[in-house]
Amino acid sequence: MGTLETRRPFPRADAVSAGISAKQLRGSSFRRIFSGGYIDARVPNHPLVRARAALLFHPSTAFASHFSAGRIYGVPLPVHPFEHVTVTCASERTAREGVRCHVARSHAVVPWVLDDVRLSSPVQMFIELASLLSLVDLVVVGDALVRLRLVTVPDLSAACEVSTGRYAKAARRAASYVRARVDSAMETRLRMLILLAGLPEPEVNFEVRDAYGNLRMRFDLSYPEIKLIIEYDGRQHGQRSEQWLHDLKRREELDEQGWRIVVVTSEGIYKKPQDTVERVHRALKQRKFPKGPNRPSDGWQPFLPAA
Repeated sequence: MGTLETRRPFPRADAVSAGISAKQLRGSSFRRIFSGGYIDARVPNHPLVRARAALLFHPSTAFASHFSAGRIYGVPLPVHPFEHVTVTCASERTAREGVRCHVARSHAVVPWVLDDVRLSSPVQMFIELASLLSLVDLVVVGDALVRLRLVTVPDLSAACEVSTGRYAKAARRAASYVRARVDSAMETRLRMLILLAGLPEPEVNFEVRDAYGNLRMRFDLSYPEIKLIIEYDGRQHGQRSEQWLHDLKRREELDEQGWRIVVVTSEGIYKKPQDTVERVHRALKQRKFPKGPNRPSDGWQPFLPAA
């Protein structure tokens, strides 16, 4: 098989030159990645592998972008069937099944390099995804980029402000909702449900400390002024009883200190978002939060429709 490195994606032409027959390529030793691209079947199907395979058929100046870059960075994304590659000019575009090819709007775009794969920078990827994701999904990506320390909130906002692309306005809007210290995608979705319903923005990861400065508790989302906690609970049935007992003790301590908790599960976001909005609004009114609206809006419905 010559000197061909088969543990990295390679085109059919290189396989032929190395003495690998078409029959061998169709056998169990190799896996096809896109039309004309192959790899050793033992190599896991990692986002970097698929990006390398997509870039095989483009100029060396091309780079992985959009969903492909997002999967490499490890941000939460909806299921999407295509790899994405960006080239520097329209004449470099090629059509290949399973790959979407884009043209960079500016030659000033400077890709990052990760494990020898050229890809959009985190900020550029966020702006690119404004063309493909809903507002809430894009904020999920932004919160994740900050959580992974790939960008800061000010730097993301600044980059979106100077962007002039077709979807720059959508990127700027999403960036305005991105916050630091968000622990999960579901916390982002819950926060966005509250905000898009026109309710006051809760504080992210508020900390309660004792008289010695030791951390006692941290709340996903809260309104500290009125001691109201909005907490996402993603646990499944049958989890350890030790955690259940710990939560009971925590709940008792919060009750003693006058805190109220509104617990939201995935059902309250994906299946019954209206109920969640009404529960949060009702709790704000009962706690006499001074800035809340008389009634929630339905502005969340285009972005978080009930299943």
